[in-house]
Amino acid sequence: MAVDSAAPGSIFCKQLLFSLLVLELFCDACEKVSLHVPAHLQAQTLVGKVNLEECLRLPSLIQSSDPAFRILEDGSIYTTHDLLLSSERKSFSVLLSDSQTQEQKEIEIVLSAKEKKAPRKRHIKDSILKRSKRRWAPIPCSLMENSLGPFPQHVQQIQSDAAQNYTIFYSISGPGVDKEPFNLFYIEKDTGDIYCTRSIDREQYDQFLVYGYATTADGYAPDYPLPLLFKVEDDNDNAPYFENKLTVFSVPENCRSGTSVGQVTAIDNDEPGTLHTRLKFKILQQMPDHPKHFNIHPDTGVITTTTPLLDREKCDTYQLVMEVRDMGGQPFGLFTTGTVTISLEDENDNPPYFTETSYSTEVEENRIDVEVLRMKVQDQDLPNTPHSKAVYTILQGNENGNFKITTDPNTNEGVLCVVKPLNYELNHQIVLQVGVLNEAQFSKAANSQTPTMCTTTVTVKVKDNDEGPECQPPVKVIQSQDGLPVGQRLLGYKALDPDTRDGVGLRYRKLGDEDNWFEIDEQSGDLRTVKVLDRESKFVRNNQYNVSVVATDAVGRSCTGTLMVLLEDSNDHPPQIDKEVTICQHEKDYAVLEPVDPDGPDNGPPFQFLLDNSASKVWALEPQDGKSAILRPLKNMNYNYYSVPIQIQDRHGVSAKHVLSVRICDCTVPSECRMSVRDVKPSNVILGKWAILAMVLGSALLLCILFTCFCVTVKKTVKKCFPEDVAQQNLIVSNTEGPGEEVMEANIRIPTQTSNICDTTMSVGTLGGQGVKTQQSFEMVKGGYTLDSNKGGGHHTLESSKVAGQGVTDTGRYMYSDWHSFTQPRLGEESIRGHTLSKN
Repeated sequence: MAVDSAAPGSIFCKQLLFSLLVLELFCDACEKVSLHVPAHLQAQTLVGKVNLEECLRLPSLIQSSDPAFRILEDGSIYTTHDLLLSSERKSFSVLLSDSQTQEQKEIEIVLSAKEKKAPRKRHIKDSILKRSKRRWAPIPCSLMENSLGPFPQHVQQIQSDAAQNYTIFYSISGPGVDKEPFNLFYIEKDTGDIYCTRSIDREQYDQFLVYGYATTADGYAPDYPLPLLFKVEDDNDNAPYFENKLTVFSVPENCRSGTSVGQVTAIDNDEPGTLHTRLKFKILQQMPDHPKHFNIHPDTGVITTTTPLLDREKCDTYQLVMEVRDMGGQPFGLFTTGTVTISLEDENDNPPYFTETSYSTEVEENRIDVEVLRMKVQDQDLPNTPHSKAVYTILQGNENGNFKITTDPNTNEGVLCVVKPLNYELNHQIVLQVGVLNEAQFSKAANSQTPTMCTTTVTVKVKDNDEGPECQPPVKVIQSQDGLPVGQRLLGYKALDPDTRDGVGLRYRKLGDEDNWFEIDEQSGDLRTVKVLDRESKFVRNNQYNVSVVATDAVGRSCTGTLMVLLEDSNDHPPQIDKEVTICQHEKDYAVLEPVDPDGPDNGPPFQFLLDNSASKVWALEPQDGKSAILRPLKNMNYNYYSVPIQIQDRHGVSAKHVLSVRICDCTVPSECRMSVRDVKPSNVILGKWAILAMVLGSALLLCILFTCFCVTVKKTVKKCFPEDVAQQNLIVSNTEGPGEEVMEANIRIPTQTSNICDTTMSVGTLGGQGVKTQQSFEMVKGGYTLDSNKGGGHHTLESSKVAGQGVTDTGRYMYSDWHSFTQPRLGEESIRGHTLSKN
């Protein structure tokens, strides 16, 4: 099948060859890249990727010589529309350019087609038509954008070789036929002529991929579908335009020539890589137009300065009327104009200066924190910025610190104030030199020299006032002896009247005297001691004792001064030492003595340590450095307190005797020793807690015995000590049936009828087990016999006994039955009586 191309296709090929020839002349070739791709590429398909940095580092412009491909910044190659490679190899170039160095490079890209054979469907006519199908070889065809016709316009003709033997009908499909835009192309089915029905806008459709079909009358296709690529040839019908409608740049004033201001960019919708989109920039007009300060690169659109004379104070804004034109800037190219605004940034290139060369003012003496003068300055730099804000400095005349100058943030004026009172009697007039600078550092312009600080002179006149007394100096020092007795007179604080320069008519009184050492003479201000002065007092600091004094004139004006009494040290205190020391024998066998002398260094160490004769036999003193000594026992000592008399004297022989209480303890550090004075007996015998308890109980027993004897002696003698109802008087009424445990133990001696003596003894009970178990003994004397009853022992006996001191011998012995017959009736009566009382 053959394809006939129209004339526009040859024109397109000539323009393409011309463009490639121009690029070869202006570009340096880089390494060639070969890519293997399918024969049919759809739109927006990734073809491959190349390394652009190997050819040109940081290119500012990347273009493709073939509009069918677009190149991204990372080197990726994409198709812009559906593409059918008509030959086995296709090549195009990637154009790289650097706007800064004006360097251009070219990378050649070669595409190799890999054709895949599609499976062929068998037609029912194959048994009759034995010819094998062939692929058509189309020639690219181009259409002129915005063609004026006449329409329909012949585009191309397709023919099939099978038409020699069969009747062939032709048809087409694809974009422009049965897809958007519809009915743009049609074909005569008998001849294969393809026509275009209307003009085409390339910016909307840059190419059309249409498929042609050849079929017989019965529908058999002797050939494969033929892809037909109709490329729309660009017409320069779009003028370029600036990308930003409002472009504003800024640049510092006084910048160097060639400083980059900014870059303008423009867009042209015509076909990239052609003369229709080759843009040129130009400055048509500068406002204000004199002198010319700016230039623009025609290809990149970068605006630079041409002179270092940009001065914001003369003109702070410039406007440039720009033109961008395609067709490489040729006069017949399309163009658009725009406006670029350039603002100048302020620099501190103008120093401030005073509006007057000198100033004069006056102020009353003794006034403080009062404003005396305001000074104005002018600065041509931008207001309310560090480049124009003033900083004032007093250069001369303020050696005493009477003045301070600040900046008013609202008016930028210098405000001069008095911060320390002025004295008319000392100085009637003061001349100040004031300088001014900016907050920001001065920026030297290219055509100027560094300026000097602007200065001015301020004359301040001091006005005289009738003022109160002056206390000068504020602190007066007098010396006194340590230990000065009561009633001694010291020179006091003296104030002056600044007008008369004397102290006549002034009255003095104390304002501060911590320990009330002095009283003050109201007329003269002299001091008289009311206490003995003591340098070692807690109110003395660094040998100084301060007394505050107020001096008042006749009208009540006053001033305050301080009288510093400097006490000279005297050797009136002997060395002192802690009265108790501890020797921990587990750590060391000695104690360190460190005395302290309240007097000054001249009356203090080195110290001398002495022991008396008796102590030196047991203890030893070893002086160390004149400030301390070691006390060590000469033999092993028991854990106890020991008194050691010691004498310590200072360098001038002033001494004192001390009795140290030395504690020898079983410890490692003194804080672990728990022994105290109350734990130690003078006899050096330590009693335990059980011994102490035994002593207390013994004393209590002795008191009980004495009390019992006293009761016996004072008791009246009775005829019959054993009452008739002896059992009734000695039994305890109880309702319990069990054996009683709370029974008092008693020895009752019952005399005979002829005896007048009743002896009663008590024995101490014994503690044990659950409670107190008591043994009772009843002793009845009758004819020298004693009757014992042991309760709880499990038996009863009658024993013969002698009464001590009487020499009476028992001649008979009562049996238990005698005692039982005597007590049983009475016990029964008492039990009945107690039982009756308990029921009531």
